[in-house]
Amino acid sequence: MSVYTHVTVGTNDLVKARAFYDQVLAEIGLERIADLGENGSIWGEDKPSFFVLTPADGQPATVGNGVTVSFEAPNRAAIDAFHASALRAGGKNEGSPGERGWAENAYAAYVRDLDGNKLAVYSFKKP
Repeated sequence: MSVYTHVTVGTNDLVKARAFYDQVLAEIGLERIADLGENGSIWGEDKPSFFVLTPADGQPATVGNGVTVSFEAPNRAAIDAFHASALRAGGKNEGSPGERGWAENAYAAYVRDLDGNKLAVYSFKKP
């Protein structure tokens, strides 16, 4: 059983966010599966799992302090590709790809998207 149905982050520039996430999420096997007009888009593998939306209240999107959205990657190479792709697309490095000592076989990378949302991508598979 999955714990979450989906995760949402806000954006102030939907066109740029779509281009960023189309490129970056493809590296871990996710694709854009729906557009919600000028309200946002949805990415996933076989069902909706990650939403990027303009705020419903009409106010600017802001970043949650201490909030990180973490994606599962199929392997370490996908993590390296995700991180490199995010940087090429204008994201900011928040933690280069590498082993994380808090769990066995934890390998991860962290970036900020174009709106400042913190993203991580993890694999716990043996190298």
